[in-house]
Amino acid sequence: MNPGLYGPGTAEPPEMPPGVCVVRDYVSIDDEASLLRSVDASPWSNDLARRVQHYGYRYDYRKRSVDPSMRLGPLPVWLKELGNRLVADGWFNVPPDQAIVNEYLPGQGIAAHVDCEPCFGPIIASLSLGAPCTMVFRPVGGGSVIDVDLPARSLTVLSGSGRYKWTHGIPARKADRVGGVRRPRGRRVSMTFRTVVI
Repeated sequence: MNPGLYGPGTAEPPEMPPGVCVVRDYVSIDDEASLLRSVDASPWSNDLARRVQHYGYRYDYRKRSVDPSMRLGPLPVWLKELGNRLVADGWFNVPPDQAIVNEYLPGQGIAAHVDCEPCFGPIIASLSLGAPCTMVFRPVGGGSVIDVDLPARSLTVLSGSGRYKWTHGIPARKADRVGGVRRPRGRRVSMTFRTVVI
């Protein structure tokens, strides 16, 4: 077993949704700091309750759609390098051409959802920077939830059932309970990579 990976067929955590993998320490502490500097040097959008940055293509949250008119241009170098690494590591077959950066402050979250099926390809990969958090997965249509801890610098990859048959979300709260212990949240920045289907 890869000690940096947990997901189906691995020992930790004991329960994971099928098609969901978390790779711990996907980037180094120095790389994390460099990426956060690049993020914070870039303009934020305040269209949502949380701050976001769109790259490659803008996603229309209201219409839940992407079309060619929403193309913003190529990914910046600091995101393109990560996209190329995702291909080299076997997570994507082609470099992702769309990325969204989300900032989550304590008390902020994102509603349970499945990433737009007609908009994006079969793989979703998200890098967590800054503070850790708990992501909650639930089968589409209802069922028992699975809490998955996302450590700082970890990569979460959704494929197969984890991409299409399970919702994922982050509860809007100021602390998570991990192993029975309350863990206050800090600032978390996620970088989510996708391929646009047009």
